[in-house]
Amino acid sequence: MRDTLARPLDPDLTTASEFLFDSPYVSAHKDLQEYACPSFTPGRPLLSALEELTGRIHDEFIYQPQSTSIDTPLLEVLHNRRGVCQDFAHLMIGILRSLRLAARYVSGYIRSGTEFQGAAASHVWVSVFDPANGWLSFDPTNNLIPSEGHITLAWGRDYGDVTPMKGLTLGGGGQSVEVEVSVCPLEQDPRSRL
Repeated sequence: MRDTLARPLDPDLTTASEFLFDSPYVSAHKDLQEYACPSFTPGRPLLSALEELTGRIHDEFIYQPQSTSIDTPLLEVLHNRRGVCQDFAHLMIGILRSLRLAARYVSGYIRSGTEFQGAAASHVWVSVFDPANGWLSFDPTNNLIPSEGHITLAWGRDYGDVTPMKGLTLGGGGQSVEVEVSVCPLEQDPRSRL
Protein backbone atom coordinates (compact mmCIF):
# COMPACT_ATOMS: atom_id res chain seq x y z
CA MET A 1 0.00 0.00 0.00
CA ARG A 2 1.31 3.42 -0.96
CA ASP A 3 1.86 5.97 1.83
CA THR A 4 0.09 9.17 0.69
CA LEU A 5 1.35 11.11 3.72
CA ALA A 6 4.96 10.81 2.52
CA ARG A 7 4.51 13.38 -0.27
CA PRO A 8 6.88 16.35 0.10
CA LEU A 9 5.34 19.56 1.37
CA ASP A 10 5.05 22.40 -1.13
CA PRO A 11 7.62 24.97 0.14
CA ASP A 12 5.51 27.91 -1.13
CA LEU A 13 2.47 26.72 0.85
CA THR A 14 4.61 26.11 3.92
CA THR A 15 6.08 29.62 3.74
CA ALA A 16 2.66 31.19 3.10
CA SER A 17 1.13 29.47 6.13
CA GLU A 18 2.99 31.75 8.55
CA PHE A 19 1.09 34.71 7.05
CA LEU A 20 -2.35 33.26 7.85
CA PHE A 21 -2.27 33.97 11.56
CA ASP A 22 -2.65 37.01 13.79
CA SER A 23 0.46 39.08 14.44
CA PRO A 24 1.18 41.86 16.96
CA TYR A 25 -0.32 44.64 14.80
CA VAL A 26 -2.85 42.65 12.76
CA SER A 27 -5.61 40.43 14.12
CA ALA A 28 -8.46 38.83 12.21
CA HIS A 29 -11.86 40.11 13.32
CA LYS A 30 -15.49 39.61 12.27
CA ASP A 31 -15.81 43.35 11.43
CA LEU A 32 -12.95 42.99 8.97
CA GLN A 33 -14.52 39.90 7.47
CA GLU A 34 -17.82 41.77 7.09
CA TYR A 35 -16.03 44.63 5.31
CA ALA A 36 -14.70 42.05 2.80
CA CYS A 37 -18.10 40.55 1.94
CA PRO A 38 -19.06 42.89 -0.95
CA SER A 39 -15.76 42.12 -2.71
CA PHE A 40 -15.45 38.41 -1.97
CA THR A 41 -18.69 36.99 -3.31
CA PRO A 42 -19.10 33.24 -3.96
CA GLY A 43 -17.57 32.13 -7.25
CA ARG A 44 -15.75 35.41 -7.90
CA PRO A 45 -12.14 35.00 -9.09
CA LEU A 46 -9.62 35.87 -6.36
CA LEU A 47 -7.74 38.44 -8.46
CA SER A 48 -10.96 40.32 -9.24
CA ALA A 49 -11.94 40.38 -5.55
CA LEU A 50 -8.47 41.58 -4.52
CA GLU A 51 -8.51 44.38 -7.09
CA GLU A 52 -11.92 45.53 -5.89
CA LEU A 53 -10.88 45.42 -2.22
CA THR A 54 -7.77 47.48 -3.04
CA GLY A 55 -9.95 50.05 -4.81
CA ARG A 56 -12.50 50.18 -2.00
CA ILE A 57 -9.82 50.90 0.63
CA HIS A 58 -8.37 53.61 -1.60
CA ASP A 59 -11.77 55.19 -2.26
CA GLU A 60 -13.34 54.83 1.19
CA PHE A 61 -10.40 55.83 3.39
CA ILE A 62 -8.67 59.21 3.58
CA TYR A 63 -4.88 59.39 3.41
CA GLN A 64 -4.15 61.72 6.31
CA PRO A 65 -0.63 61.90 7.80
CA GLN A 66 -0.47 62.13 11.60
CA SER A 67 -4.07 60.92 11.98
CA THR A 68 -2.82 57.65 13.47
CA SER A 69 0.24 56.16 15.15
CA ILE A 70 1.68 52.68 14.88
CA ASP A 71 -0.30 51.80 18.02
CA THR A 72 -3.68 52.82 16.58
CA PRO A 73 -5.90 49.72 16.76
CA LEU A 74 -6.92 48.24 13.43
CA LEU A 75 -10.64 48.49 14.21
CA GLU A 76 -10.20 52.20 14.96
CA VAL A 77 -8.71 52.65 11.46
CA LEU A 78 -11.67 50.72 10.01
CA HIS A 79 -14.23 52.87 11.82
CA ASN A 80 -12.51 56.28 11.41
CA ARG A 81 -11.68 55.66 7.72
CA ARG A 82 -8.38 57.55 7.76
CA GLY A 83 -4.70 56.82 8.11
CA VAL A 84 -1.48 56.33 6.16
CA CYS A 85 0.01 53.54 4.08
CA GLN A 86 0.90 51.34 7.08
CA ASP A 87 -2.71 51.59 8.30
CA PHE A 88 -4.13 50.69 4.90
CA ALA A 89 -1.71 47.77 4.53
CA HIS A 90 -2.50 46.49 8.02
CA LEU A 91 -6.21 46.90 7.31
CA MET A 92 -6.05 44.94 4.06
CA ILE A 93 -3.93 42.22 5.68
CA GLY A 94 -6.42 41.94 8.56
CA ILE A 95 -9.30 41.66 6.09
CA LEU A 96 -7.50 38.96 4.10
CA ARG A 97 -6.48 36.99 7.17
CA SER A 98 -10.07 37.20 8.41
CA LEU A 99 -10.95 35.32 5.20
CA ARG A 100 -8.14 32.80 5.89
CA LEU A 101 -5.95 34.13 3.08
CA ALA A 102 -2.19 34.40 3.65
CA ALA A 103 -1.15 38.05 3.46
CA ARG A 104 2.11 39.82 4.23
CA TYR A 105 3.27 43.39 4.82
CA VAL A 106 5.76 44.60 2.20
CA SER A 107 8.09 47.49 3.01
CA GLY A 108 10.04 49.49 0.46
CA TYR A 109 10.03 52.60 -1.66
CA ILE A 110 8.25 54.06 -4.67
CA ARG A 111 10.35 55.58 -7.43
CA SER A 112 10.63 59.36 -7.07
CA GLY A 113 8.87 61.66 -9.48
CA THR A 114 5.63 59.70 -9.35
CA GLU A 115 2.31 61.17 -8.28
CA PHE A 116 1.74 58.43 -5.70
CA GLN A 117 1.33 58.75 -1.94
CA GLY A 118 4.51 57.59 -0.24
CA ALA A 119 6.88 58.55 -3.07
CA ALA A 120 9.17 60.68 -0.88
CA ALA A 121 9.45 58.31 2.08
CA SER A 122 9.31 54.64 2.88
CA HIS A 123 6.13 53.00 1.66
CA VAL A 124 4.26 49.77 2.35
CA TRP A 125 1.85 47.57 0.45
CA VAL A 126 0.40 44.07 0.66
CA SER A 127 1.11 40.69 -0.91
CA VAL A 128 -1.42 37.87 -0.79
CA PHE A 129 -0.69 34.25 -1.59
CA ASP A 130 -2.66 32.61 -4.38
CA PRO A 131 -1.77 28.88 -4.64
CA ALA A 132 -2.27 29.03 -8.42
CA ASN A 133 -0.14 32.15 -9.03
CA GLY A 134 2.12 32.67 -6.00
CA TRP A 135 2.41 36.04 -4.25
CA LEU A 136 0.34 38.87 -5.75
CA SER A 137 0.98 42.45 -4.64
CA PHE A 138 -1.50 45.30 -4.15
CA ASP A 139 -1.05 48.91 -3.03
CA PRO A 140 -4.30 50.05 -1.35
CA THR A 141 -2.90 53.51 -0.63
CA ASN A 142 -2.56 54.24 -4.35
CA ASN A 143 -5.08 51.71 -5.76
CA LEU A 144 -2.65 49.90 -7.99
CA ILE A 145 -0.76 46.70 -8.56
CA PRO A 146 2.90 47.39 -7.77
CA SER A 147 5.33 47.20 -10.67
CA GLU A 148 8.96 48.19 -11.28
CA GLY A 149 8.30 51.55 -9.57
CA HIS A 150 7.81 49.77 -6.23
CA ILE A 151 11.11 48.65 -4.72
CA THR A 152 10.80 45.93 -2.08
CA LEU A 153 13.18 46.05 0.87
CA ALA A 154 11.58 43.48 3.16
CA TRP A 155 8.37 41.72 4.04
CA GLY A 156 6.94 40.31 7.24
CA ARG A 157 3.74 39.66 9.14
CA ASP A 158 3.28 43.36 9.95
CA TYR A 159 5.18 46.58 10.66
CA GLY A 160 6.93 45.06 13.67
CA ASP A 161 8.79 42.57 11.49
CA VAL A 162 10.21 45.17 9.08
CA THR A 163 10.55 48.47 10.93
CA PRO A 164 12.59 50.94 8.87
CA MET A 165 14.32 52.22 12.01
CA LYS A 166 14.64 50.66 15.42
CA GLY A 167 16.49 51.79 18.46
CA LEU A 168 16.44 53.63 21.74
CA THR A 169 16.99 57.29 22.46
CA LEU A 170 17.80 58.70 25.85
CA GLY A 171 17.22 62.24 26.94
CA GLY A 172 14.47 64.68 27.68
CA GLY A 173 12.03 66.56 25.56
CA GLY A 174 10.08 65.61 22.50
CA GLN A 175 11.81 64.12 19.53
CA SER A 176 10.84 63.47 15.96
CA VAL A 177 12.57 61.96 12.99
CA GLU A 178 12.10 63.25 9.47
CA VAL A 179 13.22 61.27 6.46
CA GLU A 180 13.02 62.01 2.77
CA VAL A 181 13.96 59.41 0.20
CA SER A 182 14.67 59.92 -3.47
CA VAL A 183 14.60 56.80 -5.65
CA CYS A 184 15.62 57.32 -9.26
CA PRO A 185 16.58 54.89 -12.01
CA LEU A 186 20.25 54.78 -12.93
CA GLU A 187 21.17 55.84 -16.40
CA GLN A 188 21.78 52.80 -18.49
CA ASP A 189 25.41 52.21 -19.40
CA PRO A 190 25.56 52.30 -23.23
CA ARG A 191 27.91 49.29 -23.13
CA SER A 192 25.17 47.18 -21.47
CA ARG A 193 23.05 47.37 -24.64
CA LEU A 194 25.62 45.36 -26.61
